[in-house]
Amino acid sequence: MDWLGVSVVVRWLLGWWLSRHLLPLPAFCLEHAPSVSVLIPARNEEATLHHLLQGLAAQTLQPLEVIVIDDHSSDGTAAIAQASANGLPLRLVQPPPLPPGWCGKTWALHHGVQCSGGEVLVFLDADTEPAPGLLESLVAQQQRLGGLVSVQPFHRTERLYEQLSMLFNLVGLMAVPLGPRCGVAFGPAMATSRAHYLRSGGHQAVASRVVEDWFLAHCYEQQGLPVSAFIGDGQIAYRMYPGGLGDLVVGFDKNFATAAGEVRWPWMLAVVLWLSGLFWAAWCLPASLLGWPLVGDPNPLGHGVIYGAYAVQLLVITQRVGRFRWSPLVFPIPVLFFLGVFLLAIVNLERGSVQWKGRTVSTR
Repeated sequence: MDWLGVSVVVRWLLGWWLSRHLLPLPAFCLEHAPSVSVLIPARNEEATLHHLLQGLAAQTLQPLEVIVIDDHSSDGTAAIAQASANGLPLRLVQPPPLPPGWCGKTWALHHGVQCSGGEVLVFLDADTEPAPGLLESLVAQQQRLGGLVSVQPFHRTERLYEQLSMLFNLVGLMAVPLGPRCGVAFGPAMATSRAHYLRSGGHQAVASRVVEDWFLAHCYEQQGLPVSAFIGDGQIAYRMYPGGLGDLVVGFDKNFATAAGEVRWPWMLAVVLWLSGLFWAAWCLPASLLGWPLVGDPNPLGHGVIYGAYAVQLLVITQRVGRFRWSPLVFPIPVLFFLGVFLLAIVNLERGSVQWKGRTVSTR
């Protein structure tokens, strides 16, 4: 094997090393049940909100209150919230108009906390779908670890275009440490005590941040509070961007460049090295078969082995991250999509903004 083959093998092995820390949220029982306020920011979420409310009605730990913050939706979000209450102690509130210097989600959650009364605050995105034990496990972990505890949901896919998001889900998790006191937070599902939330400065401290979860984690750590994160396989899922391919592109685009800048450089270097091997494998098999430019041995057999090794790796790792059935087998297609959105994110970073749900969102 020449030096190029050795480097590809090393980069492939690096993928297994990066995936070893994908730790699921442990299932724990509470010793005593605190009063829990569940806060749900919702802007134009009529297609997803009922799944979350149905899941909350079936929880083993029932919350003191469920507060849906209707962020000036232009669809039937408010009506869906009221119709899907299912006996939950649900309140529907609407924050004042968005003031300068705030993002919609941070403003909604800041207002929601002010309306709440629980000892523990649980923040859930409107498109999440919790299993019956999610609240109990999440709150139990928060009591055990303190500070801020969050979970990245399992990505449930339905339509063909959603398979294209495979690399965004995987890279976003491989690029950061996970587990107790890892210093990372995921916004779709977070739990904290009210006392620790107020001590950190809360969402007011991250008012203008598009990726508010990352910066909220920094605020907790600056106050000496632990920040822990897990994956939600078996505990909580979501279907990202069901509105179509355009929503998927803009949704990842608005977070991509900002989040990439927050990744610690050793993790970023490791992920870039793994991705470079993946990109190489995505190019070399088609290139060897079709006579395209290629460095090294043009024999398709060797490149087929490399391609198969990366396809198997993606099949195994993504099972814990999302429902990606066929995209690992044809991974050059998600690779092209990933690169296209990455380039678009750079363009929009220079422009300074993107349009999302009827608002202009800063990318700086």
